[in-house]
Order: sequence, then C-alpha cells, then structure tokens
Amino acid sequence: MGSSRVIAARRANFAGRVVILGFGSVGRGVLPLLGAVLGVHAERITIVAPDAQASGAAAEFGARVIRQGIFPGNLESVLAPLLGPGDFLLNASLHVSSLDLIRFCRTRGAFYLDTCTEPWLNHYDNALLTVSQRSNYALREAALAWGRENGPGPTAILTQGANPGLVSQFVKQALTEMAQGTGVRPSEDWGRLAQSLGVKVIHIAERDTQTPTRRKAAGEFVNTWSVEAFVDEGLQPAELGWGTHEKDLPDDGARHASGCDAAIYLERPGLATRVRSWTPLQGSYHGFLVTHAESISIADHLTVREDGRVVYRPTVNYAYHPCDDAVLSVHELAGRNWKLQDKQRIARDEIASGIDELGVLVMGNPRGAFWYGSRLSIQEAREIAPYNSATSMQVVAGILGGMAWALRNPKAGVVEPDDIDHELVLDIARPFLGEVTGVWGDWTPLRGRSALYDEDKDAADPWQFVNFRVD
Repeated sequence: MGSSRVIAARRANFAGRVVILGFGSVGRGVLPLLGAVLGVHAERITIVAPDAQASGAAAEFGARVIRQGIFPGNLESVLAPLLGPGDFLLNASLHVSSLDLIRFCRTRGAFYLDTCTEPWLNHYDNALLTVSQRSNYALREAALAWGRENGPGPTAILTQGANPGLVSQFVKQALTEMAQGTGVRPSEDWGRLAQSLGVKVIHIAERDTQTPTRRKAAGEFVNTWSVEAFVDEGLQPAELGWGTHEKDLPDDGARHASGCDAAIYLERPGLATRVRSWTPLQGSYHGFLVTHAESISIADHLTVREDGRVVYRPTVNYAYHPCDDAVLSVHELAGRNWKLQDKQRIARDEIASGIDELGVLVMGNPRGAFWYGSRLSIQEAREIAPYNSATSMQVVAGILGGMAWALRNPKAGVVEPDDIDHELVLDIARPFLGEVTGVWGDWTPLRGRSALYDEDKDAADPWQFVNFRVD
C-alpha cells in the first residue's frame, strides 16, 4: 500500500461531522477521500463499528474510532452525541435498519447516505416472513413510503454506491449517448426516451476478473468485497424489474401484492439463478441474477403511463459474474445447502491482477446493444487511494458523488439514485472509475447458442426473460 497516493480534486468544503457506520471494504475505501474530495477535516470523522481498529487506516487518516455495534436498543444513545444539524451519517454497515437510521437522522437534522437498504439482523433468513416480505422490493417500498409521508427534510439518499447507485446514473448517460448516436432527440423524460429508443431490457452487467495470489481453500468463501453482504443479498429471492413486453411470468415468478408493481420475484435465491449477459471486454457470460435495488428503481423510474395505465416499462436485472474465487465459493455454498462457510476472506492486498468491468447493457435498439460503464483495474484503484480494490473504488466513487449532491441539495428528503443529477454525480465520480466508456455491440441472448440441443431459441422475442434465463 505504500505506493498508493490519494488522487482527487476538492469539490466541497464540508465543515460538519461525518460518522462512518461500518468499517469494511467500503468504509476503509472512502475514508482517504473524504478530505481530498469533500474537504472533511479528519478530526471530524468518527468510525462506529464493532470490529474497527484504531490503528491502520483510521490512524493514518486521523479518524476517531468507537468499537460498538448498533442495535435497536442503543442506536440513539450511541449516535446522538455524534450527529447534529448539518452533520452526515454514511451508512456502510450490515444488519442495521436503514429506515430507522433515516428516521433518526431526520430528528437530528443530519444528512444520510447508504449503499444498500438494510434491515435489522435476522430479517433475510426469517422463515416466518413471506418471500415478498424478504425482498428488496419490500425494503424499498417501506423507505419510500416513509419519505412521502414525511416530506422535505435533511437529504437522505438511498442505495447510492456503485450498484445500486452509479448504475442508475449510467443508464441516463447511456440513453443520452444512444439518442445522439441514432438521431433520436435527447430528453430528460427518461421513460419516454427509453421507449422511443426501443429499449426492452437493461442488464447491470458486471464481470470481476480480479485474482488474488492466495486462492480459495476448501471451506472458505472468498470475495473482493463483503462476503456477508454478498451472501445476504444472494440468498434473498431473485428479483427483477418486469417489462411490458414480457408475455408470461416465469414458472416460479410472482408479483407483489402492493406497491409500484414495477418488479417481480422468483421463488428461489438469486445465487441459484443465472442469466446470459455481455460486457465488451469479457464477451458473453453467465451471471447470477442477484437482487439489487436498481433492478426495481430503474424499471419504476422508466415506466411510462397514459391515463393511469402502464404502457411502457423495460425489464431490468443484475447479471453478476464475481471474481472466479467467489464463483467457486458460491458453488460450494450451494452444495452446503446455503450454509455459509466457516472461513471468510475479503481479498485486498493479495489481489495481483484483474479489473472490475461494471456497466449497464441497454438492449432492444435496432442499432444493437449499448454498454456504458467503468473499466477499473486493481493497479489503477491502488494509484487513486489506499485501502481499495477496483470493486470498492467504484462504490466509493458513487458515494462521493452522492454526498456532494446532498450537500448541494440539503432539503431533498428521501431520494434514490434515479432522482438525483446524473451529470453532477458522474462528473465527481469519473476520476475514480478508470476508463468510462460507451460501446455498441451486436450481442443478443440468442447469439452463438449451441446447435447441439433444442433450446426453443426461435419460439419468441429474444428479449423475453423466460427465453434466456439459465436454470
């Protein structure tokens, strides 16, 4: 880490206090850049986490450390002395209710941002809850409902990391560039623009090729970011925004009984569901259909209604191929009947090579598919700031853009990535994302399929989800 240097341009001079709740890969990754980008004084940063150490990153950048977990019974007593009007709570924790933190921040007059809408511990694996109640759809609906009921107030941004987060801003930039490349008039009525471009499907298409020098061992789960968070979301039901062009629900698909109705869920975990997808450098691949908030929010925000009736919506889903060691870990996890391995390891300093190719694959336009996103290598991430992998750096970029937007829009209330200025966020995030580019391609889910087996490839529109899911 000694060769790392913080590369950033000052974009704000925030005089308030910042509390980082949780100090895993994201908390460590963002700490070096809060001063460099937002002008946060080190002595005004406090880290609250049960496993945080006063040495290492915290000591290097002068942050105070409180080794304490947050639970329903101590949330206010621990956080109240640390947050007041104009301060900022950055939630990078696990198993602490985002909604309860938002409520608390409202009473304190503090800003709030998270990278995932979290429930309290034992929610995801609570067999007394229905599949729908354990979904990201339900968590999003509850947070947005609270925001509508309580109106304007200190800005609280839900799910503004890389994905969810930056990918919602990538979608807007992708639609803009697709319009410019096809002679369609650009518009900030994003749903109408997507409809006019013929967009049927949007994948959050991500391929992580980072490789550590110490490979996965038997009985160990290895990942380039939080193991526990990945497994938590991976064992939630597979979820996706459900397009108006789709004719039939999958056999195990279901709609939610209330809410925006922009998404469906499958009666199976996301880590047991794969989809075919594509990135420009990797090419065609099989990804896990892991639930993410952006699969719901993008579909919801791009919905077009006429006379109260939904006339257009794309199908939106995450298609994630994590690093190879994580794929092996998932296969082992499935064989253990989804019981997490006893050993877990986040690959950081031992990553020797590889990139995280993260973007949005926008499909259906007559010209072809358009991928827009970030290609960031481990070497580039280390040059930008210490304590980061390519994966964490992309998340940090989204956080910094979101925090800057909140400081410029201090009374927006509860918002999500699709609500905020994509140009501002991308302007701040780009220096941390490596190569940011848009690429046209001719890939479809049916291209290059094997002739050895009858897969009913010609039965229907290639953009129908049921036709290209890999069971």
